Amino acid sequence: MSSPSMPSIASMPAGRAQAKPVPCPLVEIGGPARERGRQYGEQAKPRIKRGIEHYSSQLEAGKLGWPQIEALVARFEPTIAAFEPAYIEEMRGIAEGAGVPYPAIVLLNARTEILKLAQRRERGEPLPDDPDGCTGLVVLPQTTAEGRLIHALDWDWKAECAETAVVLKVRRDDGPDLLTFTEAGALARTGFNAAGISITANYLECDRDYRRLGVPLALIRRKVLEQQQLALAMHAVYTTPKSAANNMLVAQANGVAIDFECAPDETFQVHPQQGLLVHANHFQSPVALSKLIDKGVQNTPDSLYRDLRVRALIEPHLGHVTTDIVKTALFDDFETPWSVCRPPRLNTANNLSATVAMLVMEPARGVMEVAMLPALNRSFETYRLDMAMQQPNAGAARPHAA
Repeated sequence: MSSPSMPSIASMPAGRAQAKPVPCPLVEIGGPARERGRQYGEQAKPRIKRGIEHYSSQLEAGKLGWPQIEALVARFEPTIAAFEPAYIEEMRGIAEGAGVPYPAIVLLNARTEILKLAQRRERGEPLPDDPDGCTGLVVLPQTTAEGRLIHALDWDWKAECAETAVVLKVRRDDGPDLLTFTEAGALARTGFNAAGISITANYLECDRDYRRLGVPLALIRRKVLEQQQLALAMHAVYTTPKSAANNMLVAQANGVAIDFECAPDETFQVHPQQGLLVHANHFQSPVALSKLIDKGVQNTPDSLYRDLRVRALIEPHLGHVTTDIVKTALFDDFETPWSVCRPPRLNTANNLSATVAMLVMEPARGVMEVAMLPALNRSFETYRLDMAMQQPNAGAARPHAA
């Protein structure tokens, strides 16, 4: 299989990444896995190719070629197939629709796992990479002005990825429809489904990372969004083996949220306090901190105060929190550019890093709002999904915050 012959965008001038971004395109797909993959690839072809260009340049910097990547993809395939064989078919369809090699699509869905495991195999250590940052939060219904759960995220990553993101709407015959913001070619990142289940995720790092092959994180998030029942969504997060640590915040619009701090082989929980849950890029669970070494703070030292800032900005409004209050907290520029809302800046790896997108979701309304490069652009695009949520009994006690 030949490697993609595409120019690298690593040399893109910083000014281009700082230009006012265009809104994310909406990609709508449906049908069997292979067919919906082809639809996705055809509709998102330019952004998929741009994403492959970006990660190809990173591979070249680590002196890793496509033959090595193809070998790693082959090693991942049994793990992916055992987790969900339809994902293999969908990724093959994406490759066919976009006219790119299939291993390149697997790379987009397992970029961190493949890059770091490849480099560990070659040199005995992971490939230097930017942390996939983020500040995520959930406000439970009893704490909001309208009685609706709010789930939101600032996604901190490489500024160039503002040009490779899409909002993907998947119409399904065998489960709830879903809406997800993701890098083009990936199966999921942040989003919610028609059953009211929502997920955001952010970077964690610990001393157990990259010692084994696990299920790529993008595929775990997709599995969450395919579930009709919250219990099964949480089961997918809690029990699926992973290659590295990650934080996943899972909620259901009727009023439950749990943050799962995942090590590769163990999962810890963080629960809302006063109806509010905020998480950045360091472990919070006392149980986790007693059992493993948090290694992420050396790359994301601002994490230590980002969650504190967001909580402090929202807490005075508990009981009447609105999406505008959540947005104001996520726009926080304290200690900029090392802030909650990060303008494009050079990070510790000397790469251009930014808050690539702010996402604010109200799953009960079927609404996702997205602002690209929000430190430079405060305009939101709205994306909608028709909902089919089960409603709790009118007389049932509302879950109340700790």
